[in-house]
Amino acid sequence: MEKIRTSGMMRIICYIMIPIFMLVFIVSFLNEFIAIEYGEIYPEENYIQTEDFAEKYFSCITAQLAKVYSYERDDKWGQGMYTQIGEENIFYQSANFYSGYFNEGLQYIIQNTNTGYVYTNMKITNLEEQRKELKERDVYWGLEKGKISSNIEKINQDNIKYVNGGYGAQYELGRYGEYIVDTSFDVSQMVEAVENSDSLRGIAMMTYKTFGKMRAANSYLLLISIVFIVSMTIFLIWSIGHEKGKAGIALTSLDKIPFEIIMIGAGILLIMLMFLGAAVLNVWLPFSKNLVFSGCIVSYLGIYSVLATVLTTTIRRVKAKRFWRSFYIVQLGGNVIHSLVDKTSTMRKLVFLYVGFLAVCGILLAYRAHEMAVLLLAAFLVGVFYALVQYTKKMSEIELALRDIYEGKKEVYINETELKGLLKRMAIYINDIANGFSNAIEQSLKSERFKTELITNVSHDIKTPLTSIINYVDLLKKEEFENKQIEQYIAILDAKSQRLKKLIEDLMEASKVSSGNVQLHIETIDLKELILQTVGEFQDRLEKRHLKMEVQMLEKSVELQADSRYMYRVVENLFSNVSKYALEGSRVYIDLKQEGNKTIFSIKNISREKLNISADELMQRFVRGDKSRFTEGSGLGLSIAKSLTELQGGTFDIYIDGDLFKVVLGWQIA
Repeated sequence: MEKIRTSGMMRIICYIMIPIFMLVFIVSFLNEFIAIEYGEIYPEENYIQTEDFAEKYFSCITAQLAKVYSYERDDKWGQGMYTQIGEENIFYQSANFYSGYFNEGLQYIIQNTNTGYVYTNMKITNLEEQRKELKERDVYWGLEKGKISSNIEKINQDNIKYVNGGYGAQYELGRYGEYIVDTSFDVSQMVEAVENSDSLRGIAMMTYKTFGKMRAANSYLLLISIVFIVSMTIFLIWSIGHEKGKAGIALTSLDKIPFEIIMIGAGILLIMLMFLGAAVLNVWLPFSKNLVFSGCIVSYLGIYSVLATVLTTTIRRVKAKRFWRSFYIVQLGGNVIHSLVDKTSTMRKLVFLYVGFLAVCGILLAYRAHEMAVLLLAAFLVGVFYALVQYTKKMSEIELALRDIYEGKKEVYINETELKGLLKRMAIYINDIANGFSNAIEQSLKSERFKTELITNVSHDIKTPLTSIINYVDLLKKEEFENKQIEQYIAILDAKSQRLKKLIEDLMEASKVSSGNVQLHIETIDLKELILQTVGEFQDRLEKRHLKMEVQMLEKSVELQADSRYMYRVVENLFSNVSKYALEGSRVYIDLKQEGNKTIFSIKNISREKLNISADELMQRFVRGDKSRFTEGSGLGLSIAKSLTELQGGTFDIYIDGDLFKVVLGWQIA
């Protein structure tokens, strides 16, 4: 179960499938909604049986009656709506006053029984014949002396009676008792107008037309979609926050954002997405249903993504028992309450001072009509400003003291007696830090001097008897012994004593270089010539170990301000290191180039031994890449080379990548 619970793939599948099943649910619901609320829309004969058709039909007729009624009473809204045709008392509608799509298919003849005037939107050739033609149509509704007549076979009489029986309908018809009305409607135009509207009914009808084939399976699809949505939602609630290999609830960076910000951002995005959907429906519905469908899908997926993100972070916060603590207002309130309770808290003092400031200002403003109150308020504000300036000055002194400590200055002190409260405590802490810093520097320098003196003295004390040993070994080498084994012993003594002598010399040199106790004779040297000279000196040693040198040099000479002796020592140490530790039969790459305003010298090779060591460790004294310590190196060469390079204004860096060992030296071009 735990494997399923922490499965990221299962969550992704649920996140993808939930909106799909929700869409199935919405479409199925809209189809059922239309069938229950409006009846079957297609074919059109079914639609004229619905209450929706009856309401729209009646609204169109009453709108035309209202226009005629208004026109006859010289109402300003009716002016210019009808034009008289010839000398007949027949008026033709010249403008469409009633707003909306639904009166475009209406054909009507309205006659005032008192004046005999006829109002119509039809081309009248024979009034009585055309009236009779309207009455014989499938969709007909008429009114004469307050009595309603309609086509009984086609129009649903229950719906007509329901609409006409309402108070509003009776009121409207009562006003127009002097008119004879004959009307008919092109149902196909009304259906098309309903589909093109941006109302819920229009969306439902368009959905029904698109997914009408699903009608028979609606009940099954509704049940299946509900089951899957509920099941996957329960799984997500159960699994969210649990990650493989992690104990407890794993929070993300989103969960650390205050919940108010999440809600505000989500609200803004939801409003934008809903406006997008509404804009698409209002603007593009009459022109392109495909574009409307795509826009609605984009809006729907955007809304789902926002809601899913908010619910996911909410569930993780609740599971981690930090939902309420994730509100910034709660955190702020907790901090303020804690600060007010803590008598030593600076926040407590700040709150009290601020409340006192507001209280004084409020009292003085309450008596602002009095001249003295205005003067006192001005004086109080000036005093507050002066106190803030003084406080800022003291803060600047503390900042300067901290900067001095950061820059390594030892003599740092702040007069504590001139400060109060928080600033005084900060000054005490800074003075203690400064004293401890000075003591630490002094102790470090003393320790370094002692170490240097110890190395120098011990090395000198060892060097004196070692010189005697070497001299006596030289004398023994000149003697002839019958026992040849003695000569082997003398050779071993000679080799070991020479190695010990070299180690002591390197140790003394490393001590001098690290302490800066070296006198440099800076002159202009040709670095290219120096490197090529060293390459020639090490040619035989490298060839003996089958190491092939790949040398890339600048064509021109490379001048450098340095000490030629110590620079040679640096380059010699690097080549010596290659000859001892490079993998036999490999290549050694030597490059001298210029990059921007820097001269770069690099040497790289493949190590014979595994370099299970960092570059920083390799730079330390007595550390060697040869862990077996079989070679004759002292472990001081790289340390000495680095110190000498830096003393001469250069940089010395080591890079290790697997068994690749690379040293890069750099100098700024003057």
